[in-house]
Amino acid sequence: MQLQLEDVHRDGKRRIALTREKFGVRGFVRPYVAGQRVEVRVLRKGRVIHRVTKRLRPVNGGRAGSFLTAYRARRAGPIAVRAVHAPTPQLALVRAPTQWLAVLQPDLSSGTMVRLLQKGLRKLRYAVPRSGSYDSGTARAVMAYRKVRGLARTYTASRDIVRDVLRGRGAFHVRYPEDGRHVEADISRQVLALIEGDEVQRIYHISSGSPYTPTVLGRFRVYRKSPGTNSHGMVHSSYFIGGYAIHGYASVPPYNASHGCLRVPIPDAWSIYEWVRMGDVVRVYP
Repeated sequence: MQLQLEDVHRDGKRRIALTREKFGVRGFVRPYVAGQRVEVRVLRKGRVIHRVTKRLRPVNGGRAGSFLTAYRARRAGPIAVRAVHAPTPQLALVRAPTQWLAVLQPDLSSGTMVRLLQKGLRKLRYAVPRSGSYDSGTARAVMAYRKVRGLARTYTASRDIVRDVLRGRGAFHVRYPEDGRHVEADISRQVLALIEGDEVQRIYHISSGSPYTPTVLGRFRVYRKSPGTNSHGMVHSSYFIGGYAIHGYASVPPYNASHGCLRVPIPDAWSIYEWVRMGDVVRVYP
C-alpha cells in the first residue's frame, strides 16, 4: 500500500502542517477489490487520536484502489499517520509505511516557520531573503504583502498573515501585461512590481510623492540611469520623466512621503536598478 500526505508544507525533508488546518491522506492499494475498506489512524506518542474507515475506489482502470481522507490537528507536536487493510477472504492484510508529520503553530518562534514564511512570500513574488531569520528584508517583504492585501501597514507577521501566505493569498495582479518587461507602481497601495509580460518578478514596499508633491501618473519610459548616491541622497536612480526616478532612499515610510519620486529601501535599490533597463516602461497609477 502506498500512502501520501497532501496539502502539507516542507522544510527540507521535514513535512509540516499548521494547527487547525486540514491536510489530506491519500492511499493506493493493489489490486483493487470492490467493497474493501482501509482504516486510517493518526497517532500522537503512540496513542490513536483519530481513526476513520474509507472504502476503496477504483483507479487506473480498476487496476488499483484509492482512498482519500483529511485530518485537522488542533495541537502542535509530531504525529504519525498509518493505514491498514485488515485481512478478508478477498484481500490479504496490507499495511502502508508510517508517515510522520510535524504540526506547528503558525507563529515565528521557530526558524522553521520563518523559512516557510519566506518560501511562501517568494512564491508570491515578494522580494525576500532566504536567511531563515526574521530580518529587516523579511520585514520589508511583509510590509509589501500587507500593503497589497490592504491590511495594517506594519512590519510584523501575525499568525493570520503566516496562514494566508502559506495558502497562497496576496498575489499582485498585473494591470498592464501588454507592456512586456515593465514596472508598475500602485500609488494607492504604495508598492512597486517588476514585471515580465503578465508574470510578476518581484514586489517591493515603496513611498511615493506626498499629497503636496505627488508623483506624476501615467505611462513613461526610463530615459536615464544614475548609479551611486547623488547630492540629494538618491541611491541608484532610474529616471522615468523629468526629475522623477525610482531610487533608494534612507527614509521609506509606509505612506506616501517623497518629493514625487518612487522611493525604495536602500537595501533593495541595487537589485531594482540592475533589473530596470533603459527604455523600460514605468506605469504609475492611483
